[in-house]
Amino acid sequence: MASICYEVRERESGNILQQIPCDKPETFLFGHGLMLDVFEKNLEGLSPGALFKFSVDSKDAYGPINPSAIFDLPLSTFTEDDGSIDASVVKIGHIFPMADKEGNRHFGKIIRIMEGRVTMDFNHPMAGKNLVFSGTIVSAKLAEADEIKQVLHPSQ
Repeated sequence: MASICYEVRERESGNILQQIPCDKPETFLFGHGLMLDVFEKNLEGLSPGALFKFSVDSKDAYGPINPSAIFDLPLSTFTEDDGSIDASVVKIGHIFPMADKEGNRHFGKIIRIMEGRVTMDFNHPMAGKNLVFSGTIVSAKLAEADEIKQVLHPSQ
């Protein structure tokens, strides 16, 4: 397990897409397919205090934007119990957790609102972007069996 602070920037624009500060590092479990392979490979073997910076092409990160993951849903999908639509919630840019027919959870972002329907984008927010990761390893240790179980099977 490793705790790291880092930022992710879009390579071309330099815009920050994600930032995890060092006073609140994020802890990752390595070696179990929970992160991008390229992310794990670039951090493998680094010790606490080590700095890292690497660039990743979109195809090796979150892939290209998939046009099939952008589609319209009826506005009624967002109807409250009383039959109303909360305009402060159903607006462009809001992200909603949703489930498909198999019960898999996905996050969709409203990108357009039309008469009676909304366009949702279910692509990963970093899809289609070349990325630059940079940061610091705050701590690193071998994960104990109970820590691995807690991460991989949190409800057990």
